Formats: sequence, structure tokens, C-alpha cells
Amino acid sequence: MMSNELETLVEQRVTYTLQLDEKIFVIENVPARVNTETGEQFFSPSTVEHLQQIILSGREPDRFAEVPIYHYAA
Repeated sequence: MMSNELETLVEQRVTYTLQLDEKIFVIENVPARVNTETGEQFFSPSTVEHLQQIILSGREPDRFAEVPIYHYAA
């Protein structure tokens, strides 16, 4: 069933995170279209390609951050 409501997407700069093997990559200031209702982020194909180049390039990061890691245990 189709909804009559239109998604509202706004251009924003977001922080993109990716875990690859044991490494966590954080890329700031990434252009995205963001759904104002759900917060879902959409990236253009060229942005995705650029993110892949950054992560796979092995270049020195702009800075490092210490990240605490916790196990979820019930």
C-alpha cells in the first residue's frame, strides 16, 4: 500500500562509521541526504566511492580517538 506522505530528505553533513575486521573507521563531514522523520542516511554513488577510497587508501588519519568497548551481557 502506498502512503500519501512524502519523505522529507535534507542535505546534511554526517559522521560515517564502519567496522571492518577489527578496525573502526570514522569519517566526519560526509555529505548525505537525511530523512527528517527516521534519521536514515542516503549517500550518492560518488560519495560511497570516495568513502571506499579513503578507507582502503591506508593514508594517515587526520586524528585518532580512544573508544571504549563493552560487551553486551544479559
